[in-house]
Amino acid sequence: MNSAPIDNTLAIRNLFEENKLEDLKAFMEKRKCLNQWNLVLVYLFHIVQSAGILTTTIAAGYDMKILVWVGVGLNILASLINVFEKTNNTISKHLFKDIQAIKDGTFVDEGSIEMPAVKSESDGSSSGDSKQPLLSEDK
Repeated sequence: MNSAPIDNTLAIRNLFEENKLEDLKAFMEKRKCLNQWNLVLVYLFHIVQSAGILTTTIAAGYDMKILVWVGVGLNILASLINVFEKTNNTISKHLFKDIQAIKDGTFVDEGSIEMPAVKSESDGSSSGDSKQPLLSEDK
């Protein structure tokens, strides 16, 4: 009978190790994807920003007010691209910290899991927040 608790303990330990391995693979894949997209975003940012500056400069020189606004719009678009790139960098740094924690053996999964509340028959009438059914049973 002593082997059953040892088997359970070993099974639980293996389950946690598999979960850590799956998390590590997922984190590394996400980080790789973020890094690839950041490379695209950096180049796109510089191209759009340069186009916006060039358009605004030429339009201001020739007094084309509509084209000035096109240049301003391109600069706004470049700013948005830069925000996405900075956000991806922040997420990538967080993933790197999680990868390091898994490597060091100090990783704690802090993801939240929202569980739906389970109501019994008696809880529904006393809580006061019971909802009206969509279809009434009275016909």
